Amino acid sequence: MKNILLNISYDGTDFCGWQRQDFADKGKAVRTVQGELEAALAKLLKRKVNLYGSGRTDSGVHAAGQAANFFSPIDSIPPERYVQALNSFLPHDIRINSSREVPETFNARFSATSRTYRYFLHCGQSPLASEMRYVWPLHRYPDLRVLNEMASCLRGEIDCATFAAAGDQSLSTNRYINNAVFYPDSTNGERIVFEISANAFLWKMVRSLTGSLVFFEKTGKDASFFRSALESRDRKRAGPTAPPNGLFLWNVSFDGIRRHV
Repeated sequence: MKNILLNISYDGTDFCGWQRQDFADKGKAVRTVQGELEAALAKLLKRKVNLYGSGRTDSGVHAAGQAANFFSPIDSIPPERYVQALNSFLPHDIRINSSREVPETFNARFSATSRTYRYFLHCGQSPLASEMRYVWPLHRYPDLRVLNEMASCLRGEIDCATFAAAGDQSLSTNRYINNAVFYPDSTNGERIVFEISANAFLWKMVRSLTGSLVFFEKTGKDASFFRSALESRDRKRAGPTAPPNGLFLWNVSFDGIRRHV
């Protein structure tokens, strides 16, 4: 059997998140990215196959570079051919970007060393209709200097309990954050991007951070206020949670140091 790693993009608007949910709707399955992918694999390989994702994305959240692996029982299919083969079975809001063989011991979740998210914020008067699924319309231009002074507090080993959603079941709220920065979107002068990279994230953590940082900047808060909220480990100190539609799982890396989850 070959262990195949997929790089996947999807429009999360019409999905109830990444993870398969077989009994979520009065005992019936709801539409998920993992569910659609496993159904496509079953059609292609003529048997049930389990897909192991690098992490879960919430309902409405998108991906440009999600990673997932599965064990193929058919050795005769070249690893790179899974792109075309699977895309022919998948709905148009999921695409396989690339596929390759990886070692038998590889697991997309446990072998990942970092995940990078990008959140897109539209600052002009109104986004185009075609952009509405993929941005958070702010209708104003925030101060990037203030935002980045606050974001600079997000470096290294941090207890992120303040920005964990109620109901998060992680054993630890500590995460190792590599980088967090706001910058203008070079492809669109009316957009800015919040990019954050860490070993892993708590449930809805990126949306909570994005919404809090934007709210704090709007209400005149500074980096010392943000650091105090962060260090309080008090969920009540966080600001509003940003909507899911501006958020993309941008990249998953398997190089570097493997830290705790």
